Amino acid sequence: MKKFAVIVAGGSGLRMGTQVPKQFLPLRDKPVLWYTLTAFLEAFDDLTIILVLPESHLQTGHEILRSTFDPDRIWMTTGGETRFHSVKNGLDHIHQHSIVFVHDGVRCLLTPDLIRRCFNMAQERGNAIPAVTAVDSIRIETFNGNAAIDRNKIKIIQTPQTFYSDLIKAAFEQEYDESFTDEASVVEKLGVKIHLLEGEPTNIKITRPLDILIAEKILEEREMGI
Repeated sequence: MKKFAVIVAGGSGLRMGTQVPKQFLPLRDKPVLWYTLTAFLEAFDDLTIILVLPESHLQTGHEILRSTFDPDRIWMTTGGETRFHSVKNGLDHIHQHSIVFVHDGVRCLLTPDLIRRCFNMAQERGNAIPAVTAVDSIRIETFNGNAAIDRNKIKIIQTPQTFYSDLIKAAFEQEYDESFTDEASVVEKLGVKIHLLEGEPTNIKITRPLDILIAEKILEEREMGI
């Protein structure tokens, strides 16, 4: 079955404290986004990437995709006002029945194995959302203050969120709602059951300067086979 990955990379560098958007920051001499693209290219030979970028950064995007080992499998389009609209712009380029991955461009440490596991579950169940169980103690605010809850029941959601194309394209025909925090929440609004699978603890989102240091260490350990 044909496969598409909509990679959304529209973030800014505000929380990083840099002028350069975080998807373009250097990570071991390569841009963060390069690692994300490479993971998807390595996962499947027949996967096409739709890279969604702000219009002002398309030239930088072209330079990065040309540095990958298979740039012909990467298309580019511009983002929208919100993540929802950016994803929708990417989905508008998909015109055949397929499996679609939607991924944060700054989650650059995902592995091809996770991508393949998401594909297999989505083929079987219609969707696949990677998640990891919370390891910290969790409290929830209540009317009377706050209360402890069972952290084993708390799932931290990751990407790539993976769906049959017919399902996710139909979901994104809905009007935008502020409750849409990710693709699963958009699809769930249609009454579809969401299926979780085990994510990867190292599948972190590059948001703060500390995350770059963590990512460098993870990449170093992978090179050493640790």
